Amino acid sequence: MEFGIFNSLFTPRQAYEAEADQWAVEAQRLRNEVTWTKAADRAGFKYTWATEHHFLTEYSHLSSNEAFLGYLAGVTERIHLGSGIFNITPPVCPPTRVAEKVAMLDHLSNGRFEFGVGRGSSTTEQRSFGIMNPDDTKLMVDEVLPQFKRMWRENEYSFDGKWFSVPPRNVLPKPLTDPHPPMWIAAGNPSTFEKAARLGLGVLCFTTGSPETLKPLIELYKKNIDKAEPAGEYVNNNVMVTSQMLCLEDGQRARDIACNMDGSYQNSLVFHYLDTFPKPDGLPTWPALIPEPTPEGMDQSIANHLVMIGTPDEVSASVKDYEDAGADQVVFGMLSTTMPIEVAVEAIETFGKHVLPEFDKDPVHSTTRQREAFVAQRGPLTKRTLGVAPDQVPVG
Repeated sequence: MEFGIFNSLFTPRQAYEAEADQWAVEAQRLRNEVTWTKAADRAGFKYTWATEHHFLTEYSHLSSNEAFLGYLAGVTERIHLGSGIFNITPPVCPPTRVAEKVAMLDHLSNGRFEFGVGRGSSTTEQRSFGIMNPDDTKLMVDEVLPQFKRMWRENEYSFDGKWFSVPPRNVLPKPLTDPHPPMWIAAGNPSTFEKAARLGLGVLCFTTGSPETLKPLIELYKKNIDKAEPAGEYVNNNVMVTSQMLCLEDGQRARDIACNMDGSYQNSLVFHYLDTFPKPDGLPTWPALIPEPTPEGMDQSIANHLVMIGTPDEVSASVKDYEDAGADQVVFGMLSTTMPIEVAVEAIETFGKHVLPEFDKDPVHSTTRQREAFVAQRGPLTKRTLGVAPDQVPVG
């Protein structure tokens, strides 16, 4: 199993309590994301995923994740940089612009970019871009997804569809990575897991429950991935799960911090803004808040492996449950709380020293291995041939 972190630029009201200057608060939160990502790179984490959201006060101020990832490309060395997600619905961003951004980030990162896509999950965002029916976004994604591999391999790409059209144009630059960066899609329900498998895409998902609740979704994905007709040039067999982590040598200190870092406040914002998500029964309706965990409740959650919080041994036991459920990658959204940056870095370093080596023994990213296996099976290209279908490309 591999590990990563999740960047969201969470900027809660609690962050303003000691600083009245909104701009200073946003700037510090952004600097914290960079500091934390550099620490994850040093500690052996293989991925960082930067979300894209618009107009969602407090929940996420990371609207221009391509700029953020471009900066990270210059200050990190090994960690792969993922869009978690790029919104590919045409009213939000023309698909040719998405293809350009992906290729540029692939070059700037020297082949470390991971292309995650989605349709957005908030009507606040969708309606701001003129999308009045959330169901339309599913049709938009279906139309757009298969077009990226054409944009990246053809010198004269054109398309005339329902949701976007392009006259003959050369979409530039072309990706550095042969044939293109790994492709992923956000998923949250059984039909999307199955669809991702049919399209040969890796899955990006969140969990608010136990690993056991994810197991049937992962099994559904793995059952169908072998029958994939990939939307890209090759299959990315991968399930990524985003959760929370606080791994410290002192387990009681980890518990004390976890009960006072406003994690439930962020969850309240999830169900306030991301209103296309299914909402579990019994949760309060905004502005009422999900209660923060009690010390007794935290002890019980750790004992039942429901959270990855505590000592390295306690966190390892919880990680093992995700491995047993079939997850390929576990990602931590630690700064989606008011956890101090010093604690977040300490936890990353502690996890990287004690837990990560127990589960991730391969120095090569799984997405790199899968892409290279495809290239080896296809055979090397005798030249960079664009504008030609794959079965017509001459091979050595």
